[in-house]
Amino acid sequence: MRNKRKFLLILFFVFMLIANTMGAQNSINKSLNTQEQSIVTISALTSVGDIELLKVELNNGLNAGLTINESKEILVQLYAYCGFPRSLNGINTFMAVLEERKAKGIQDKEGKEVSKIDTTLDKYQSGKQNLQKLTGIEEKELKGANAFVPAIDTFLKEHLFADIFNRDVLTFEQRELTTIAALASMSGVAPQLQAHIGIGMNTGITETQLLQAFDLIEKHIGKQQADTAREVLAKVIAIKQNK
Repeated sequence: MRNKRKFLLILFFVFMLIANTMGAQNSINKSLNTQEQSIVTISALTSVGDIELLKVELNNGLNAGLTINESKEILVQLYAYCGFPRSLNGINTFMAVLEERKAKGIQDKEGKEVSKIDTTLDKYQSGKQNLQKLTGIEEKELKGANAFVPAIDTFLKEHLFADIFNRDVLTFEQRELTTIAALASMSGVAPQLQAHIGIGMNTGITETQLLQAFDLIEKHIGKQQADTAREVLAKVIAIKQNK
């Protein structure tokens, strides 16, 4: 009886070890689901201003299960990275898409509304804390551009990483996927892309997902942008491995 109990205990631990190993492997190889693919294509096309294709992909995103509010939030997130003009063009395009779908009798899910933001929070400290969660690095002093122009440090922390990242319709992971797709589609922003690929991986975005995202960018935006993004990803991975 004792031997049988011991055998069952060993069997249980072996099973748990296999399960944990498989879970870790699945996490490493996690692929983009259909909604995440839509996040990538919507972000990429908005950032380069391709309205006709954006219209198609906004439709595809709704068909894939993105809610109206999630799609709105993607377009809001993008203004911080590709500017108000491109973001507003995306929003106006989305309005037209919804009207067309409504006319066809399609009822899209509104989705979760943004929760009320706590206005008593110190926005600078809130943004600083969010940034530290994203990067995994505690900021002890201002460096680089933030030290050279402290106003940009304030804008980044109080507005981008507090006002925007504190909105809960999208997760940090979804916001970073949105940002990476936009930066990978634009020219001349490799340093920012490198930073956000690192941040994105910290939030749980996998190398497999990033490569799939860059394949989508090659399809919808161009090979040159996709190849640049792949090179930046390789650099980020090399840095992580050498730490």
